[in-house]
Amino acid sequence: MAVCESCGKGPQFGNRRSHSMKATKRQFKPNIQTVRVYEDGKFVRKKLCAKCIKTLAKVSKR
Repeated sequence: MAVCESCGKGPQFGNRRSHSMKATKRQFKPNIQTVRVYEDGKFVRKKLCAKCIKTLAKVSKR
């Protein structure tokens, strides 16, 4: 399932709106990517959303 292992972000639901404003169900999927992260002295594969990857890169530059 597409869920971020860091923040828990998953699919959200809403309505698709046509020109006549008729509502039909739709799904917003998060941008989940598999990344190698250095954790506890070794590399670990994690499924993270793009925002968490961005934050991780920002923190590791310090």
